[in-house]
Amino acid sequence: MQQRLITNIHQLINARAQTVLPRGAALASLPVLTNAFLYLEAGRIAAFGNMAEAGAFMQQGVEVVDANGASILPCWCDSHTHTVFAASREEEFVDKIKGLSYADIAAKGGGILNSARKLNAMGEDELYTVALERLNGLIRLGTGAIEIKSGYGLSLEGELKMLRVIKRLKQAVPIPVKATFLGAHAFPQAFKNNHAGYISLITDEMLPAIAAEGLAEHIDVFCEQGFFSPAETEVICKAGAAYGLTPRLHVNQLNSIGGIETGIKLNAMSLDHLEVMTSDDIRLLAGSNTIATLLPSAAFFLRMPYQPARAIIDAGCAVALASDYNPGSSPSGNMGFVVSLACIQMKMLPEEAINAATLSGAYALGLGNQVGSITVGKKANLIFTKPIPSVAYLPYAFGTNLVDKVMIDGNWF
Repeated sequence: MQQRLITNIHQLINARAQTVLPRGAALASLPVLTNAFLYLEAGRIAAFGNMAEAGAFMQQGVEVVDANGASILPCWCDSHTHTVFAASREEEFVDKIKGLSYADIAAKGGGILNSARKLNAMGEDELYTVALERLNGLIRLGTGAIEIKSGYGLSLEGELKMLRVIKRLKQAVPIPVKATFLGAHAFPQAFKNNHAGYISLITDEMLPAIAAEGLAEHIDVFCEQGFFSPAETEVICKAGAAYGLTPRLHVNQLNSIGGIETGIKLNAMSLDHLEVMTSDDIRLLAGSNTIATLLPSAAFFLRMPYQPARAIIDAGCAVALASDYNPGSSPSGNMGFVVSLACIQMKMLPEEAINAATLSGAYALGLGNQVGSITVGKKANLIFTKPIPSVAYLPYAFGTNLVDKVMIDGNWF
């Protein structure tokens, strides 16, 4: 059994005897031990405490790792990404700078349909290769658990290809990976005027094929004006539930059209985006068990208003942060930057943002008992920082990579 004793830790961040999903004011409580040790067995956290107590673990066969004053926190848990895609879309980035709107870009063949064309033209092996390189890069930036969606196939073959790639990624990387089926990301051109036909394709052909190969744990729908209505979202999610897929939904990115009510009715694990929230939306979400997942880097990249994080937290909601890594609206999976944006632009406290990107993110992934905090029994998925004076320095020094080393299952990555 591999045993490691990590000594001389400046700050052991998010160290908890036990964990529950933090809601409202509890999100600001971030336990930190100074001058600490951490003891690992078989890739899991076995003990932690003050350095004065570390001697009890300095036994024969135990590898001692001197942290040399680094701070250690649990790896980021990124609960909303589109990491599997064929190609970047920087030409649309330039179009936006020139003043073209999302609708203008879509009218000239851009947007989600652009990514769908590129993905359907790429073979599965090549798609896997580029996605694996991308995912390994995210792990080196400190991501220790992740959700990845399909949604750029928009056909039976394309969606299956994406989900098969995600299944291969699960087997190739040492971090937990959750797969979400997002066939309802947009209506493909062939079904532009036949929404019922595409929804039937999702429910009658895609879902049975996905279930037959065990390719997904969750189902998602882009519930928004011009995309899928709340009623259509409900039909699709209920069909997914028949195959054991739990919902996690895109809602309220551009408009409040009833997505919150629909998601809560469907017992969605999380409702994501939430840039446009009414007081009733916030009240309903606060009274539910659903996690509000905020994606500030998408608002940053699209120059949209940021999510009303303070109002959502102060109402008592459970809040997670995620990257929304995708080629069109958030072409970065750097969760450190997401934490900085949450503090700078959404006025989240550093403690709230770090909790939301670790512990709450773990619960949004259904992994609250596995990752997201320094807790005995959890996976030793850890970020070793470069020297930092305080927890607040992590979001304060935006744009600086403060990740020195990453440990996954107790091993250096």
